[in-house]
Amino acid sequence: MTKPDALLVNVAATVESEQSNQMSLTVVVDGAVITGRLAPESVWRERVAEVLRDSERLGAFAKVFAAPDAGTHPGRDAAPTHLHFHVARILQGTVGIPETGGMYRVAIEDVSGWTVGDFSYTDG
Repeated sequence: MTKPDALLVNVAATVESEQSNQMSLTVVVDGAVITGRLAPESVWRERVAEVLRDSERLGAFAKVFAAPDAGTHPGRDAAPTHLHFHVARILQGTVGIPETGGMYRVAIEDVSGWTVGDFSYTDG
């Protein structure tokens, strides 16, 4: 098990404490590059629950994400263990997948590299 980057943990903790979704970040996880904005876990979970509620086939899973005690949410004083991305893309060649951005949860201990800011592609 790797030791999570303390600076990255502090970035995640600030997002959680400030309840901000404006921090752009790009991370490398198992060779994949993920870029987007961080959101507090509670905001991320509620957004995922909303998307699932709107799905005829996946609606039953919404309660898993909406439940306040679901998942591995650490206590208020515990350091965050995951990054919660929204409007995020996995960078593949010259495109980001999905184009409109998705919702990703990444274990901080799995991040091998990161930078502040996100990447976007333009045609031209």
